[in-house]
Amino acid sequence: MPDQTTVQATGRVTPRAADHADTRKTAVHADTRSADQAVSPTADHGAEGTTVQVTERIAHQATDRPIGQTTAQAPLPKRRRAAFLPLLAVWVLTRLWLVPAALKISPFVGGGGLDPSVSRVYTGWYMVLSGGGFPLHDVSWQYPPGAALPILAPGLVPGLAYGHAFIVLAALCDAAIFAVLVWAARRRGRSLAAPWLWTVGLAVLSTMPWNRFDLHVTALAILALVAASARRAWSDRLFGAVTAVAAVIKVWPALLLAGTSRGRRTRTAWAVAAVTGAAVTAGFALTMPNALSFLSAQEARGIQIESVGSLPFHVARHLGWSGTWAAKDGSHEFVGPWVHGVSVAMQVSTVSAFGWLLWWRRRSDRTAARVLPDAALTATLLFVVTSRVISPQYMVWLLGLAAVCLLRGDTTQRPVAALILAACVFTTLDFPLLYRGLRDDAAWLSIANLYARNLLLLAAAWLSARRLWRGTVPVRRLS
Repeated sequence: MPDQTTVQATGRVTPRAADHADTRKTAVHADTRSADQAVSPTADHGAEGTTVQVTERIAHQATDRPIGQTTAQAPLPKRRRAAFLPLLAVWVLTRLWLVPAALKISPFVGGGGLDPSVSRVYTGWYMVLSGGGFPLHDVSWQYPPGAALPILAPGLVPGLAYGHAFIVLAALCDAAIFAVLVWAARRRGRSLAAPWLWTVGLAVLSTMPWNRFDLHVTALAILALVAASARRAWSDRLFGAVTAVAAVIKVWPALLLAGTSRGRRTRTAWAVAAVTGAAVTAGFALTMPNALSFLSAQEARGIQIESVGSLPFHVARHLGWSGTWAAKDGSHEFVGPWVHGVSVAMQVSTVSAFGWLLWWRRRSDRTAARVLPDAALTATLLFVVTSRVISPQYMVWLLGLAAVCLLRGDTTQRPVAALILAACVFTTLDFPLLYRGLRDDAAWLSIANLYARNLLLLAAAWLSARRLWRGTVPVRRLS
């Protein structure tokens, strides 16, 4: 076809009159030219497919990149490096403030002991676990046996007391998450929205994240989702294994499996997750007594005073309701008339949410890579807003999952991430700033702040599910 054209390495468009041998000859001399001058033509299949391959070979010889790798995978241009520097500066400055504050060594923070979660609760658990058993009679221990791993790990750090070692390890998890998000964003040529969300969101939550072991679990969840995005032969197995380990520490990472695509990927990831989870659980059960005591620990849970289900009771206290709050099952819960009924309603809503997820899986097209992290965020949000407990550290999970969603430009969850970030602001106001007024005094300011936070989470869950459905479920047309 003499009227067809091909793009030569010089960047000029010339008639394609020569045979492929002439084109290959041109390619030999292309190593001194810029790769950006080798532009792939928009051609159909057939003979012109050879032209595309030759053009890719020219780009490869000019830049030493593998054939098929596009210019988007080249090192970041100066403008992207310049965009990274403010991000790195904000991350470093906020962590230089918050980590010493959590360690109680900052000159700008008052003295005193470490956070009670570390100094009393985790330290007490460490003493029991290091003795070879699980804290059977501690009502605050309500976790799968894998939770022993982040509790025992600080004891392996030399030269540091347990509490300080715990916070240092949490800080390392934060740094690892930041590095993975930056690496994934740069590798795909994406914006830095994901590490920005993580950097700012975690800073908004103040020192709380470094005083909980949720950073450890979130790091594993992010690693699993980033590994799954590789789409390699090993990625599904690694995704399933890491997800299982995270779920054996805290149950919620099992929700990452909600968005696996049909066929081989689901079979592989779910099978590996099941085998890994069973093996880890069995290992703890065979070596440490009471490893499965957590299964019965949730039965007596009521309505924690920060959950969505608690909202009517905060107002009811001003209207003559005879109930009150009590320290129960490791948290502050409402006790009194109607509490049991609301607790049952919340459990029914959780079952309904999971039923919706199953229906979505049956109807949806999950082949796009973005679906896995988007579905993980939706499922976790549904779990959080229908739970009888919403602790401040739950926001760490949501931030991590939302950040992974933002690694993809075609995500459906971008506005959801903004709502989660806004909810972080009200979470910090709620705990610890306004918590005493919420618990003891039923102060209207504390109640209004909690309503704002929980309504933001409800809106985020609704919007997340709606956008996930619209972005994955084909529209059925009437014939």
